[in-house]
Amino acid sequence: MSDLAQHELDQLSINALRFLACDAVEKAKSGHPGAPLGCAPIAYLLYTKLMKYDPADPKWSDRDRFVLSNGHASALLYGALHLAGYDLPMSQLESFRQWGSHTPGHPEYGETPGVEVTTGPLGQGLGMAVGLAIAEKHQAAIFNHANHTPVDHYTYVLCGDGDLMEGISHESCSLAGTLGLGKLIVLYDDNLISLDGPTDLSYTEDVTKRFEAYHWHVQMVDDGNDLAAIEAAILAAKAETTKPSLIRVRTVIGYGSPKAGTQKVHGEALGAEALKATKKNLGWPEDKMFYVPEEAAANWAKCKTKGKEVGAAWSAKFQDYKKAYPELASEYERTSKGLMTEGWEKLIPVFPTEKAVATRNAGQVIMNAIMKVVPELFGGAADLTSSTKTIFKDSPSFHVDPKGRNVYFGVREFGMMAAVNGIAAHGGLIPFGSTFYTFADYCRSAIRMGALMSTHSLFIFTHDSVGLGEDGPTHQPIEHLMSMRAIPQLTDFRPADANETSVCWQLALERKSASFMALSRQDLPVLDAAKYNVQAGVRKGAYVLEAFGTDVVIVGTGSEVAMAMKAALDLKEAGILATVVSMPSFKLFEEQTEDYKLSIFPHGVPKVAIEAGATMGWYKYIGRDGIAIGLDRFGASAPAPEVQDKLGISAAHVVEAAKKLVKK
Repeated sequence: MSDLAQHELDQLSINALRFLACDAVEKAKSGHPGAPLGCAPIAYLLYTKLMKYDPADPKWSDRDRFVLSNGHASALLYGALHLAGYDLPMSQLESFRQWGSHTPGHPEYGETPGVEVTTGPLGQGLGMAVGLAIAEKHQAAIFNHANHTPVDHYTYVLCGDGDLMEGISHESCSLAGTLGLGKLIVLYDDNLISLDGPTDLSYTEDVTKRFEAYHWHVQMVDDGNDLAAIEAAILAAKAETTKPSLIRVRTVIGYGSPKAGTQKVHGEALGAEALKATKKNLGWPEDKMFYVPEEAAANWAKCKTKGKEVGAAWSAKFQDYKKAYPELASEYERTSKGLMTEGWEKLIPVFPTEKAVATRNAGQVIMNAIMKVVPELFGGAADLTSSTKTIFKDSPSFHVDPKGRNVYFGVREFGMMAAVNGIAAHGGLIPFGSTFYTFADYCRSAIRMGALMSTHSLFIFTHDSVGLGEDGPTHQPIEHLMSMRAIPQLTDFRPADANETSVCWQLALERKSASFMALSRQDLPVLDAAKYNVQAGVRKGAYVLEAFGTDVVIVGTGSEVAMAMKAALDLKEAGILATVVSMPSFKLFEEQTEDYKLSIFPHGVPKVAIEAGATMGWYKYIGRDGIAIGLDRFGASAPAPEVQDKLGISAAHVVEAAKKLVKK
């Protein structure tokens, strides 16, 4: 084919993508046509020429990953996936942003084949892409040997000005440069326009210098329609193996439309007349909707053929790999499928009762006890490993040796948890991130995103209450437990002791969805695992520890369970017989039968709850007539026992509340 003929075919294929996106937005009367019009050449080049993937096998483990960080441009992605041969028929593009379609307003992980992560909240796609690249680098170090490279793929990102304005972009991109993620390639849609108008209203920094300071490889492409220049830049980025790459591509938002280059084309449909004018400007039939010329369709269809060939070639090479390295191949297949090593749970420790143990310390013992049988467990802390105790003692730092399982995320809570979600979405690893619980506020949006995607993301928080003491109210979480329990699809764990912590860790690994743990700084008495049947009890979310009688039910979580137990003994001496309930997980409890729930919180029995946090969620279980002992104010700086006593978090206050409810 002549250069001229290829150029014409390229333009026809690009315009097919442009107008599938614009037609989808127009039919929905909702969406963002500007970015698809400007960025279609980038997407076309990636999907038809540069990326490695198989549309018939969208979860193939060694595919290149593409992340549309500016998720509002979703119509562009859906058009590309349809044209490239993914299972996304034209009817889905015609149902863009409608109830029950597989083409929601922003890309959703698990909803649309070919969508790698959920994006929309700007910057998070970029943060998760860092996680995808971390996972690739770690797995490559573990599994690749000699001429066998079962792990060898890139993470491509398309992002906009808004992504780079968001604070998470600074955290994530600084981390990526520090970790030398050479297979992360970010294409920046540098169109000089944001929703409010020209970007220089709010964004005047030198992006090139900024990313060079992060230790990135940075290039500039002056014309977003210059396929040769974009391709050359991507190939140069791939040649730079020690640094992540940023390619600034100067595009025109709304290219070809009467509103091109203005904010008016950013966040609403073009309108019938403007859409016709755009089609006329670009030589497209003005009255045809969802139209793909045969030549363009045939050109895009090559993606499916090429993908099948690439996937088959990898599978054949993997058979050779299995012969050369059978144990590694078996591990790769197991972890890629998300399966656990048979019998792994037998190594989870049972703690003796003789010595009190902080649940954060129990967590460290558990992690290190299972590290060899759960080699896919991988993560770190936001510069707090010595405090959160989330470190593998016999593994190096990932930064020093990519085989290492300890990631030093630095003081980047939001970036850390977004990366955790990306690692989980990549597959093959079970990632965790950890910090003090009060700093969950810094990364809440990433926690929400992990829950929304139902990725196997583990969010580990320590110093979970005013029991941390002297650091004071800035570091004492109050509202955090209830606010995070309100997040759908997120499993909460606040264990009462070391043995409950063991079961919580087991469940967090078994459930394969997003969960968080709230662990104590202070030592807590250890429950007898056999006597109280802790394994079975924790699995139900709430269970009876002591049943002296049914005068009153006392329920607690975490460090306050010990207070509830002491209060029950004191009440018994006073002639009031209590049932003590430990409730390590609201989410697990809500999954139980109504009969079981009633057995824990029976009607007609007065109830007292104690938890060192906001009380508002407790009345669902204890009724409006119950008493919730907690904190609806901020904490204070003082030794932990004094803080707890002054704020009313004690066995004595439970006794007082129970006596008010029980008239004897």
